[in-house]
Amino acid sequence: MYLHSPSGQAQRNNPAPVFWRDPALPFVESRRACHSRACYRPHHHPTFSIGAVDCGTSVFTGAADGPIALHAGTLVFVPATRVHACNPTPGTAWSYQMLHLDTAWLAAIRQEYTGTAPTKAESIRIVANRASHLRFCRLNALLFSNAPPHDKEAALIEFIGDCDAEQGLRIETPSIPSHLAEQIRPALDCLLATPSTHIALDELAYLTGMSRYQVIRAFRTVTGMTPHAWQMNQRVNLARERIRGGDGFSDLAYHLGFSDQAHFQRVFKAHVGTTPGRFRS
Repeated sequence: MYLHSPSGQAQRNNPAPVFWRDPALPFVESRRACHSRACYRPHHHPTFSIGAVDCGTSVFTGAADGPIALHAGTLVFVPATRVHACNPTPGTAWSYQMLHLDTAWLAAIRQEYTGTAPTKAESIRIVANRASHLRFCRLNALLFSNAPPHDKEAALIEFIGDCDAEQGLRIETPSIPSHLAEQIRPALDCLLATPSTHIALDELAYLTGMSRYQVIRAFRTVTGMTPHAWQMNQRVNLARERIRGGDGFSDLAYHLGFSDQAHFQRVFKAHVGTTPGRFRS
């Protein structure tokens, strides 16, 4: 088990996040951050995430109607690939916890108790319920503890099943014209196939049969990001996976197309809220 968790007092005095991972439970990762002022760029990840605001206030971006204020005791459930960010209210610090769940594992668990596969895109949910927040805190404390893996998995499955019934504020998936998604598919496929290569906007326009302006607008509509921002986000997601696998930072920077290791460090921290070294610890 990989665990970097200082004592409670030391953690309260240190705003750097701490991470929990366990090879026996490869489908879940957790973090805690206390009195943090670190900010995230709008991003998405291939995991389902559950965030908890423990102290202070933060601002959630990712809703069509604009930013949403989050207060202590709030949980945020974010499906994979939804562009979002949660940052402290300007000029303040906040404390939070975050779980990342493998989507295939989560889908299998849900199908066990519902008996059906999902039929539509899942909404982001914001749940302001103190009892649910306290339950999440107990779950995360269990994950960070030395309890047996089967106890942790059982508690996680029970929490997911119970919280799936929570309503809260729902932020629906934006409606995307199917023809637009199909039109930019060649550009997305190109970026996915060559994550380390800088693909000029001219080339993406050629692949899609659009003008450069139309490509930017179409990417924003379909993915929530510009082409360049989408590619940077994809590189960071690949870096997270490879860091967990033990890859060195200089090799990662080179193979993922960053200009140097310093550039890689800056981009990674802007998306993940911490340095690659801290993420690995």
